[in-house]
Amino acid sequence: MKHGKSIMIGQSPAYQATLRAASITAATDVTTLILGDSGTGKELLAHYVHQQSRRASKPFVTINCAALPEELAESELFGHRKGAFTGASQDQTGRIISADGGSLFLDEVGELPMGTQAKLLRFLESGECQPVGQPRTCQVDVRIIAATNRDLQQAVLEGTFRNDLFYRLNVVPLQLPALTERRDDIELLLRELTRRLAQEHDLPAPRYSKAAIRVLQDHAWPGNVRELRNLAERMLILFSGQTIQVENLPFEFRHRSNAPSTTEQAFALPKNGIELEKLEVSMIRQALNMAAGNQSKAARLLGLTRSTLLYRLKKYALG
Repeated sequence: MKHGKSIMIGQSPAYQATLRAASITAATDVTTLILGDSGTGKELLAHYVHQQSRRASKPFVTINCAALPEELAESELFGHRKGAFTGASQDQTGRIISADGGSLFLDEVGELPMGTQAKLLRFLESGECQPVGQPRTCQVDVRIIAATNRDLQQAVLEGTFRNDLFYRLNVVPLQLPALTERRDDIELLLRELTRRLAQEHDLPAPRYSKAAIRVLQDHAWPGNVRELRNLAERMLILFSGQTIQVENLPFEFRHRSNAPSTTEQAFALPKNGIELEKLEVSMIRQALNMAAGNQSKAARLLGLTRSTLLYRLKKYALG
């Protein structure tokens, strides 16, 4: 499944389930929240939802909320009129009005300043947009697709994200699995990424030996599909038209520490035994703290799937 240079490829059950949910969601105008770690392809999925919708021929406008200076966030979203504030030398059309009839993708929505969150909530409730310095509001027909790699429920508890906005955005959540949760897709993705990059660079595509593929399937992939794409481009440049063997892969892929000493010694069983349940609760809490509340990252730190972690959180009543 493709959109322009975007690719939505994968056969793993978790990934296919997300794509099916996205297709169903696209047929409506409901606000959609895409969840997933950095590099999992949240913007690609947002494009996919837009292209599958009745708005496909209309604008798809993107704004990176994490890159918005707090003092300019409202102006970027809603626009402003000349003279509305110091430096406003001319009228500016905001991203919401630019997306009229189409879709607005709010990337990293969890980073939106609190004041702007309140104004976004008002827009979601009324459909009315008021540029800074304009006395009247105007009605805008925009479908909102938001994305985040943060745990917004945790952000609500911490007071950095509005509870009412969270529920407005979280009408239909779409969870993108990490690459380690869809290892069987790695070869398929690598082949397609290599093919497209080879066309882009006008170079003959390299091939990967079975042994090299196995090494890649065992990699931790902290950068997810983005990291895989970077590897594909690097290998294309260095080994165009060749067969890539294990020894051709970058050092960090070839050398995984198999020495058990650090991990095993850290979990050495005391002579008087342990209370396994207490240890598990402690490990889960530590992982959540290390991952700043991000459940997907915490699950990976523990060597669990996200669903297994959620089960244990419920089992031990850990909020």
